[in-house]
Amino acid sequence: MEKQENNTEKQEFENRTLDDATPEPTIDTDTLTPDEGEDAEANCDKLADACREWQDKYMRLSAEFDNFRKRTLKEKMDLIASGGEEVIKAIIPVVDDFERAIAAMEGKESVATECEGVRLIYQKFLDVLKAKGVTPIEALGKPLDVDFHDAVAKVPVDEPDKKGTVIDVVQTGYMLKEKVLRFAKVVVGE
Repeated sequence: MEKQENNTEKQEFENRTLDDATPEPTIDTDTLTPDEGEDAEANCDKLADACREWQDKYMRLSAEFDNFRKRTLKEKMDLIASGGEEVIKAIIPVVDDFERAIAAMEGKESVATECEGVRLIYQKFLDVLKAKGVTPIEALGKPLDVDFHDAVAKVPVDEPDKKGTVIDVVQTGYMLKEKVLRFAKVVVGE
């Protein structure tokens, strides 16, 4: 029996020690003092500000990436569209030679069939260029436009409506879609 009492006492002692060892909560949420409530509110405001700041950074970064993607896609499309620009620029002088050859052969009856053959080749060549997006710049009779025309000479004219307009085209200009490949060299009325 004495053993049993010792065991009971020992168990009671251990239970009291465990109860004493359990830490009490340091902050009682129901009984916050005004200073502690303000600190918690300030901390909450800081966290909300930080959250808004991160959301703003995320939105800006997302928009910046979207703009980068669109710009890169546009640059790729421009490269594809004007990929053959250098080749076409090299071919345009051949068109000029065709025009000169046709002009030199016209009026001569002995070479009429050869002139017609050259004219057909020239037309086929122009059709191929047109299919690739190359178009001649229409200049004759139009007002001088420095975005498309290069005035190489000015000629006095009697008619007032011809002043500032293109009187003659020295060299045809060409465009590749919306881009000027070569400006038209023109004579302008003054």
